[in-house]
Amino acid sequence: MAIINSQPLPSRPAPVNNSGLIFWLRSNFFSSPLNTVLTAVCLYGLWQVLPGLVDWFFLSATWAIYGPEGNASEITNQTVAACKEAGGACWSLISVKHRFMLFGFYPQDEQWRPMVTCFLLVGMMMASGIRRFWHPVFLLVWLATLVVSFVLMAGGLFGLTEVPTSKWGGLPLTLGMAVLSVAFSLPFGILLALGRRSEMNFIRTLCICYIELIRAVPLISILFMASFLLPLFMPEDLTINKLLRAQIGIILFASAYMAEVIRGGLQAIPKGQYEAADAMGLTYWQATRKIILPQALKISIPPIVSTIIGTFKDSSLVVIIGLFDVLNTVRIAFSADPPWTPFYMESYFVGAAVFFIFCFGMSHYSQWLEKQLDTGHKA
Repeated sequence: MAIINSQPLPSRPAPVNNSGLIFWLRSNFFSSPLNTVLTAVCLYGLWQVLPGLVDWFFLSATWAIYGPEGNASEITNQTVAACKEAGGACWSLISVKHRFMLFGFYPQDEQWRPMVTCFLLVGMMMASGIRRFWHPVFLLVWLATLVVSFVLMAGGLFGLTEVPTSKWGGLPLTLGMAVLSVAFSLPFGILLALGRRSEMNFIRTLCICYIELIRAVPLISILFMASFLLPLFMPEDLTINKLLRAQIGIILFASAYMAEVIRGGLQAIPKGQYEAADAMGLTYWQATRKIILPQALKISIPPIVSTIIGTFKDSSLVVIIGLFDVLNTVRIAFSADPPWTPFYMESYFVGAAVFFIFCFGMSHYSQWLEKQLDTGHKA
Protein backbone atom coordinates (compact mmCIF):
# COMPACT_ATOMS: atom_id res chain seq x y z
CA MET A 1 0.00 0.00 0.00
CA ALA A 2 1.16 3.51 -0.75
CA ILE A 3 1.82 5.75 2.23
CA ILE A 4 0.43 9.24 1.74
CA ASN A 5 1.62 12.08 3.97
CA SER A 6 -1.18 14.52 4.46
CA GLN A 7 1.02 17.04 6.29
CA PRO A 8 2.46 19.89 4.16
CA LEU A 9 6.24 19.98 3.76
CA PRO A 10 8.11 22.86 5.43
CA SER A 11 9.03 25.81 3.22
CA ARG A 12 12.52 25.75 1.73
CA PRO A 13 14.74 28.83 1.96
CA ALA A 14 14.98 31.07 -1.09
CA PRO A 15 17.88 30.24 -3.42
CA VAL A 16 21.00 32.33 -3.03
CA ASN A 17 21.32 35.01 -5.67
CA ASN A 18 24.40 34.07 -7.71
CA SER A 19 24.29 37.05 -10.04
CA GLY A 20 24.29 40.80 -9.88
CA LEU A 21 26.66 43.46 -8.65
CA ILE A 22 26.23 42.70 -4.93
CA PHE A 23 27.15 39.02 -5.38
CA TRP A 24 30.16 39.91 -7.55
CA LEU A 25 31.47 42.43 -5.01
CA ARG A 26 30.95 40.03 -2.12
CA SER A 27 32.64 37.10 -3.84
CA ASN A 28 35.61 39.06 -5.22
CA PHE A 29 36.32 41.71 -2.59
CA PHE A 30 34.59 40.78 0.67
CA SER A 31 34.63 36.96 0.64
CA SER A 32 36.61 36.73 3.91
CA PRO A 33 37.79 39.03 6.72
CA LEU A 34 41.28 39.18 5.22
CA ASN A 35 39.95 40.11 1.76
CA THR A 36 37.75 42.76 3.34
CA VAL A 37 40.74 44.34 5.12
CA LEU A 38 42.86 44.22 1.93
CA THR A 39 40.03 45.79 -0.07
CA ALA A 40 39.71 48.59 2.48
CA VAL A 41 43.46 49.24 2.40
CA CYS A 42 43.48 49.37 -1.42
CA LEU A 43 40.49 51.72 -1.50
CA TYR A 44 42.21 54.01 0.99
CA GLY A 45 45.38 54.01 -1.11
CA LEU A 46 43.39 54.87 -4.25
CA TRP A 47 41.58 57.64 -2.37
CA GLN A 48 44.95 59.14 -1.45
CA VAL A 49 46.64 58.76 -4.85
CA LEU A 50 43.93 58.83 -7.52
CA PRO A 51 42.81 62.48 -7.17
CA GLY A 52 46.37 63.73 -7.63
CA LEU A 53 46.94 61.49 -10.64
CA VAL A 54 43.70 62.56 -12.29
CA ASP A 55 44.58 66.21 -11.70
CA TRP A 56 48.11 65.74 -13.11
CA PHE A 57 47.03 63.63 -16.08
CA PHE A 58 43.92 65.56 -17.15
CA LEU A 59 42.70 68.54 -15.13
CA SER A 60 45.95 70.52 -14.90
CA ALA A 61 47.53 69.08 -18.04
CA THR A 62 48.56 71.17 -21.04
CA TRP A 63 47.47 69.91 -24.44
CA ALA A 64 47.84 72.86 -26.82
CA ILE A 65 50.87 74.19 -28.68
CA TYR A 66 51.63 77.89 -28.28
CA GLY A 67 53.72 80.37 -30.21
CA PRO A 68 53.70 81.79 -33.76
CA GLU A 69 53.40 79.25 -36.52
CA GLY A 70 56.66 78.38 -38.21
CA ASN A 71 58.91 79.66 -35.40
CA ALA A 72 60.05 76.47 -33.69
CA SER A 73 62.09 78.20 -30.98
CA GLU A 74 59.24 80.53 -29.98
CA ILE A 75 56.75 77.65 -30.03
CA THR A 76 58.98 75.68 -27.67
CA ASN A 77 59.53 78.59 -25.27
CA GLN A 78 55.86 79.56 -25.01
CA THR A 79 54.63 75.98 -24.76
CA VAL A 80 57.16 75.09 -22.05
CA ALA A 81 56.21 78.24 -20.13
CA ALA A 82 52.51 77.31 -20.35
CA CYS A 83 53.27 73.78 -19.13
CA LYS A 84 55.23 75.06 -16.13
CA GLU A 85 52.48 77.50 -15.26
CA ALA A 86 49.75 74.83 -15.44
CA GLY A 87 51.68 72.47 -13.17
CA GLY A 88 50.26 69.28 -14.68
CA ALA A 89 51.36 66.92 -17.39
CA CYS A 90 52.77 68.58 -20.50
CA TRP A 91 51.15 66.51 -23.24
CA SER A 92 52.09 69.25 -25.68
CA LEU A 93 55.47 67.52 -25.75
CA ILE A 94 53.88 64.68 -27.72
CA SER A 95 52.42 67.08 -30.26
CA VAL A 96 55.81 68.71 -30.79
CA LYS A 97 58.05 65.62 -30.63
CA HIS A 98 55.80 62.76 -31.79
CA ARG A 99 57.49 62.37 -35.17
CA PHE A 100 60.93 62.06 -33.62
CA MET A 101 59.60 59.68 -30.94
CA LEU A 102 58.18 57.37 -33.58
CA PHE A 103 60.77 57.62 -36.36
CA GLY A 104 63.96 58.92 -34.78
CA PHE A 105 66.53 60.51 -37.09
CA TYR A 106 64.83 59.35 -40.28
CA PRO A 107 64.59 62.30 -42.72
CA GLN A 108 61.43 64.19 -41.96
CA ASP A 109 60.37 64.57 -45.59
CA GLU A 110 60.54 60.78 -46.03
CA GLN A 111 58.83 59.73 -42.81
CA TRP A 112 55.82 58.43 -44.70
CA ARG A 113 57.99 55.43 -45.57
CA PRO A 114 58.58 54.19 -41.99
CA MET A 115 54.91 54.93 -41.29
CA VAL A 116 53.83 52.62 -44.12
CA THR A 117 56.35 50.06 -42.90
CA CYS A 118 54.80 50.10 -39.42
CA PHE A 119 51.31 49.59 -40.86
CA LEU A 120 52.54 46.69 -43.00
CA LEU A 121 54.28 44.92 -40.11
CA VAL A 122 51.44 45.43 -37.64
CA GLY A 123 48.87 44.34 -40.24
CA MET A 124 50.82 41.18 -41.00
CA MET A 125 51.22 40.38 -37.30
CA MET A 126 47.48 40.73 -36.81
CA ALA A 127 46.77 38.60 -39.88
CA SER A 128 49.17 35.94 -38.58
CA GLY A 129 46.93 35.50 -35.56
CA ILE A 130 43.95 34.44 -37.70
CA ARG A 131 43.89 30.67 -38.11
CA ARG A 132 42.47 30.63 -41.63
CA PHE A 133 45.65 32.33 -42.83
CA TRP A 134 47.84 29.54 -41.47
CA HIS A 135 48.93 28.22 -44.84
CA PRO A 136 52.37 27.80 -46.45
CA VAL A 137 51.43 30.46 -49.01
CA PHE A 138 51.18 32.96 -46.17
CA LEU A 139 54.93 32.57 -45.64
CA LEU A 140 55.46 33.96 -49.12
CA VAL A 141 53.22 36.91 -48.24
CA TRP A 142 55.38 37.51 -45.15
CA LEU A 143 58.54 37.33 -47.23
CA ALA A 144 57.14 39.84 -49.73
CA THR A 145 56.13 42.15 -46.86
CA LEU A 146 59.62 42.06 -45.39
CA VAL A 147 61.17 42.81 -48.77
CA VAL A 148 58.81 45.72 -49.38
CA SER A 149 59.45 47.04 -45.87
CA PHE A 150 63.21 46.89 -46.38
CA VAL A 151 62.98 48.67 -49.73
CA LEU A 152 60.79 51.37 -48.19
CA MET A 153 63.17 51.92 -45.29
CA ALA A 154 66.43 51.72 -47.23
CA GLY A 155 65.39 53.36 -50.50
CA GLY A 156 67.70 53.49 -53.48
CA LEU A 157 65.12 51.81 -55.72
CA PHE A 158 62.00 53.00 -57.57
CA GLY A 159 63.00 56.62 -57.13
CA LEU A 160 63.16 56.46 -53.32
CA THR A 161 65.90 58.44 -51.62
CA GLU A 162 68.51 56.17 -50.05
CA VAL A 163 68.55 56.31 -46.24
CA PRO A 164 71.40 54.58 -44.36
CA THR A 165 70.54 52.21 -41.51
CA SER A 166 72.29 54.55 -39.08
CA LYS A 167 69.30 56.87 -39.44
CA TRP A 168 66.72 54.13 -38.84
CA GLY A 169 65.11 54.28 -35.45
CA GLY A 170 61.96 54.47 -33.41
CA LEU A 171 58.99 52.18 -33.83
CA PRO A 172 59.93 50.73 -37.27
CA LEU A 173 63.28 49.58 -35.90
CA THR A 174 61.67 47.99 -32.84
CA LEU A 175 59.01 46.19 -34.89
CA GLY A 176 61.42 45.06 -37.59
CA MET A 177 63.96 43.64 -35.17
CA ALA A 178 61.24 41.90 -33.15
CA VAL A 179 59.64 40.32 -36.24
CA LEU A 180 62.93 39.05 -37.64
CA SER A 181 64.06 37.81 -34.23
CA VAL A 182 60.92 35.73 -33.77
CA ALA A 183 60.89 34.53 -37.39
CA PHE A 184 64.42 33.10 -37.13
CA SER A 185 64.78 32.24 -33.44
CA LEU A 186 61.69 30.00 -33.32
CA PRO A 187 62.77 27.49 -36.02
CA PHE A 188 66.38 27.68 -34.85
CA GLY A 189 65.23 27.05 -31.28
CA ILE A 190 63.21 24.03 -32.42
CA LEU A 191 66.29 22.54 -34.08
CA LEU A 192 68.38 23.20 -30.97
CA ALA A 193 65.75 21.59 -28.71
CA LEU A 194 65.59 18.51 -30.95
CA GLY A 195 69.37 18.40 -31.11
CA ARG A 196 69.70 18.55 -27.34
CA ARG A 197 67.47 15.48 -27.07
CA SER A 198 69.18 13.70 -29.96
CA GLU A 199 70.77 10.26 -29.46
CA MET A 200 73.80 11.39 -31.50
CA ASN A 201 76.41 12.41 -28.93
CA PHE A 202 78.16 14.95 -31.13
CA ILE A 203 74.93 16.79 -32.05
CA ARG A 204 73.66 16.70 -28.47
CA THR A 205 76.95 17.99 -27.03
CA LEU A 206 77.15 20.76 -29.64
CA CYS A 207 73.61 21.96 -28.90
CA ILE A 208 74.12 21.80 -25.13
CA CYS A 209 77.34 23.82 -25.36
CA TYR A 210 75.71 26.47 -27.52
CA ILE A 211 72.61 26.81 -25.33
CA GLU A 212 74.50 26.94 -22.06
CA LEU A 213 77.09 29.36 -23.41
CA ILE A 214 74.51 31.82 -24.76
CA ARG A 215 72.34 31.63 -21.64
CA ALA A 216 75.37 32.24 -19.42
CA VAL A 217 76.08 35.74 -20.79
CA PRO A 218 73.84 38.83 -20.95
CA LEU A 219 72.49 40.15 -24.22
CA ILE A 220 74.50 43.35 -23.85
CA SER A 221 77.77 41.42 -24.06
CA ILE A 222 76.59 39.60 -27.20
CA LEU A 223 75.63 42.89 -28.85
CA PHE A 224 78.94 44.41 -27.82
CA MET A 225 80.92 41.52 -29.28
CA ALA A 226 78.84 41.51 -32.47
CA SER A 227 79.37 45.23 -32.98
CA PHE A 228 82.96 45.81 -31.86
CA LEU A 229 84.83 42.51 -31.61
CA LEU A 230 83.46 40.60 -34.59
CA PRO A 231 84.84 43.07 -37.19
CA LEU A 232 88.33 42.56 -35.74
CA PHE A 233 88.28 38.89 -36.78
CA MET A 234 87.01 39.54 -40.29
CA PRO A 235 88.94 40.49 -43.45
CA GLU A 236 89.52 44.21 -43.91
CA ASP A 237 87.59 44.33 -47.18
CA LEU A 238 84.53 42.62 -45.64
CA THR A 239 82.16 44.72 -43.57
CA ILE A 240 78.80 43.75 -42.11
CA ASN A 241 76.17 46.37 -41.44
CA LYS A 242 75.86 47.32 -37.77
CA LEU A 243 72.11 46.74 -37.77
CA LEU A 244 72.57 43.28 -39.28
CA ARG A 245 75.17 42.38 -36.64
CA ALA A 246 72.80 43.45 -33.88
CA GLN A 247 69.95 41.50 -35.45
CA ILE A 248 72.05 38.33 -35.65
CA GLY A 249 73.11 38.75 -32.02
CA ILE A 250 69.50 39.04 -30.83
CA ILE A 251 68.47 36.01 -32.90
CA LEU A 252 71.27 33.88 -31.47
CA PHE A 253 70.39 35.00 -27.94
CA ALA A 254 66.64 34.39 -28.30
CA SER A 255 67.18 31.00 -29.96
CA ALA A 256 68.90 29.60 -26.88
CA TYR A 257 66.00 30.56 -24.63
CA MET A 258 63.46 29.38 -27.19
CA ALA A 259 65.23 26.01 -27.34
CA GLU A 260 64.89 25.45 -23.60
CA VAL A 261 61.22 26.43 -23.70
CA ILE A 262 60.48 23.97 -26.51
CA ARG A 263 62.57 21.27 -24.82
CA GLY A 264 60.29 21.55 -21.82
CA GLY A 265 57.30 20.96 -24.11
CA LEU A 266 59.01 17.94 -25.66
CA GLN A 267 59.68 16.44 -22.25
CA ALA A 268 56.02 16.89 -21.30
CA ILE A 269 54.88 14.61 -24.14
CA PRO A 270 53.90 11.19 -22.72
CA LYS A 271 56.14 8.31 -23.73
CA GLY A 272 53.12 6.57 -25.23
CA GLN A 273 53.04 9.15 -28.04
CA TYR A 274 56.54 8.15 -29.14
CA GLU A 275 55.65 4.46 -28.89
CA ALA A 276 52.47 5.00 -30.92
CA ALA A 277 54.49 6.74 -33.64
CA ASP A 278 56.94 3.83 -33.71
CA ALA A 279 54.06 1.34 -33.87
CA MET A 280 52.67 3.15 -36.92
CA GLY A 281 56.03 2.77 -38.67
CA LEU A 282 56.74 6.50 -38.88
CA THR A 283 60.29 7.71 -39.31
CA TYR A 284 61.87 10.08 -36.79
CA TRP A 285 61.13 13.19 -38.82
CA GLN A 286 57.59 12.07 -39.68
CA ALA A 287 56.79 11.40 -36.03
CA THR A 288 58.37 14.69 -34.96
CA ARG A 289 56.55 16.75 -37.58
CA LYS A 290 53.11 15.13 -37.34
CA ILE A 291 52.80 13.95 -33.74
CA ILE A 292 55.46 15.16 -31.30
CA LEU A 293 56.23 18.73 -32.31
CA PRO A 294 52.61 19.97 -32.68
CA GLN A 295 51.81 18.77 -29.16
CA ALA A 296 55.03 20.21 -27.73
CA LEU A 297 54.42 23.61 -29.31
CA LYS A 298 50.86 23.66 -28.02
CA ILE A 299 52.05 22.91 -24.50
CA SER A 300 54.78 25.54 -24.77
CA ILE A 301 52.57 28.43 -25.93
CA PRO A 302 52.75 30.44 -22.65
CA PRO A 303 56.57 30.31 -22.27
CA ILE A 304 57.06 30.84 -26.02
CA VAL A 305 55.00 34.03 -25.89
CA SER A 306 56.86 35.12 -22.76
CA THR A 307 60.14 34.66 -24.62
CA ILE A 308 58.78 36.64 -27.58
CA ILE A 309 57.69 39.47 -25.28
CA GLY A 310 61.12 39.47 -23.64
CA THR A 311 62.79 39.62 -27.04
CA PHE A 312 60.52 42.51 -28.05
CA LYS A 313 61.55 44.48 -24.96
CA ASP A 314 65.23 43.53 -25.24
CA SER A 315 65.41 45.47 -28.50
CA SER A 316 66.00 48.57 -26.37
CA LEU A 317 69.51 47.31 -25.59
CA VAL A 318 70.66 48.06 -29.14
CA VAL A 319 71.38 51.59 -27.93
CA ILE A 320 74.74 50.26 -26.72
CA ILE A 321 75.89 49.99 -30.35
CA GLY A 322 74.41 53.30 -31.49
CA LEU A 323 70.95 52.20 -32.66
CA PHE A 324 67.85 53.89 -31.29
CA ASP A 325 64.62 51.98 -30.88
CA VAL A 326 61.37 53.63 -29.81
CA LEU A 327 62.31 53.79 -26.11
CA ASN A 328 65.60 55.51 -26.86
CA THR A 329 64.10 57.98 -29.34
CA VAL A 330 61.56 58.83 -26.64
CA ARG A 331 64.44 59.47 -24.23
CA ILE A 332 66.37 61.61 -26.71
CA ALA A 333 63.21 63.64 -27.43
CA PHE A 334 63.54 65.41 -24.09
CA SER A 335 67.21 64.89 -23.15
CA ALA A 336 68.59 66.45 -26.36
CA ASP A 337 66.38 69.54 -26.06
CA PRO A 338 67.02 71.33 -22.72
CA PRO A 339 63.70 73.22 -22.52
CA TRP A 340 61.82 69.90 -22.55
CA THR A 341 64.04 68.15 -20.00
CA PRO A 342 61.71 68.75 -17.00
CA PHE A 343 58.96 66.77 -18.75
CA TYR A 344 60.73 63.43 -18.94
CA MET A 345 57.82 61.61 -17.27
CA GLU A 346 55.47 62.43 -20.14
CA SER A 347 58.05 61.24 -22.66
CA TYR A 348 58.66 57.94 -20.87
CA PHE A 349 54.92 57.47 -20.58
CA VAL A 350 54.72 57.41 -24.39
CA GLY A 351 57.40 54.71 -24.57
CA ALA A 352 55.73 52.69 -21.84
CA ALA A 353 52.37 52.95 -23.63
CA VAL A 354 53.87 51.65 -26.90
CA PHE A 355 55.46 48.63 -25.22
CA PHE A 356 52.34 47.98 -23.12
CA ILE A 357 50.04 47.94 -26.15
CA PHE A 358 52.13 45.38 -28.03
CA CYS A 359 53.00 43.20 -25.03
CA PHE A 360 49.43 43.24 -23.69
CA GLY A 361 48.13 42.30 -27.13
CA MET A 362 50.57 39.39 -27.43
CA SER A 363 49.70 38.16 -23.95
CA HIS A 364 45.96 38.14 -24.61
CA TYR A 365 46.43 36.53 -28.00
CA SER A 366 48.40 33.79 -26.26
CA GLN A 367 45.47 33.13 -23.91
CA TRP A 368 43.04 33.03 -26.83
CA LEU A 369 45.27 30.68 -28.79
CA GLU A 370 45.54 28.33 -25.81
CA LYS A 371 41.76 28.05 -25.68
CA GLN A 372 41.51 27.52 -29.43
CA LEU A 373 44.06 24.71 -29.37
CA ASP A 374 42.83 23.12 -26.16
CA THR A 375 42.16 19.58 -27.39
CA GLY A 376 42.90 17.81 -24.10
CA HIS A 377 40.53 15.28 -22.62
CA LYS A 378 37.82 16.88 -20.53
CA ALA A 379 35.49 15.21 -18.08
